[in-house]
Amino acid sequence: MPTLDILLLRSFVAVSRTGSISAAALQVGRTQSAVSMQMQRLETVVGQPILHRTGTGVELTAAGDRLLSHAERILGAHDEALASVATAGLHGAISFGCPEDYLTAFFPDILKGFGARHGDVEIEVVCAPTVELRALLQRRRIDLALVSLPGEGGPGAVIRPESFVWVGNEPRPEILDAPILPLALSAPGTLDHYAACDAMEGAARAYRIAFASNSLAGLLAVTRSGRAISVVTRSAVPGDLHVLNALLPPLPDIGISLTYAAARPPAIVRAFGEFVKARLAP
Repeated sequence: MPTLDILLLRSFVAVSRTGSISAAALQVGRTQSAVSMQMQRLETVVGQPILHRTGTGVELTAAGDRLLSHAERILGAHDEALASVATAGLHGAISFGCPEDYLTAFFPDILKGFGARHGDVEIEVVCAPTVELRALLQRRRIDLALVSLPGEGGPGAVIRPESFVWVGNEPRPEILDAPILPLALSAPGTLDHYAACDAMEGAARAYRIAFASNSLAGLLAVTRSGRAISVVTRSAVPGDLHVLNALLPPLPDIGISLTYAAARPPAIVRAFGEFVKARLAP
């Protein structure tokens, strides 16, 4: 009876997450031709195609999608078994997603702390807004992610409360007297963009979006210039800028949640997730 090789499954999961044979090869430390041969061997074992080649990379077939969920469980159980009996501790790779404001505010210390405990774990960080991270989680391109939830987010969902704040370059910027207030916001579709627009419209305050970008550095640069007011999470406000919530319409509270791609994530992913939750606990 055919058997599923762990190395083949590990390469297959890398291919499914990156959508590319070449990118997966870099991730697993093999040549592109070696990974291609591994996928052919895996297709021989399962008896049907698991990948569909496209003009830009590869996609999973229906059989490949079914195999992926089993492969993740097998690899998770394999890695957990090794971790439970090995003396060297956790090792391997994690793909972690995080919005830029949380990355800036929390993750230098978190990555340093986790690395001090588990030096053999490689962490790939994907920086993107919540709406994009959810899509990456659904496609299993990342293992886990911090995402923003509106309001309280439901019982047990929020690991840390947060809030949006208006930010300017001075305690009372002159631009506040403009008949139409220019705003620097994240791209449409993000919670902070909706929050800012809803707040201004609810207060019947005229505004225009002078700058829209998912780059936190870009938003803050425009704010420092004095040419616009921005909205960021309170934890991400740098020391040289000023919170203006007393001068502008109220903004909603949000929550930070940790979400996994797999229902039963591998031990290494769970360990990192628990470390993040502990560090972010209020």
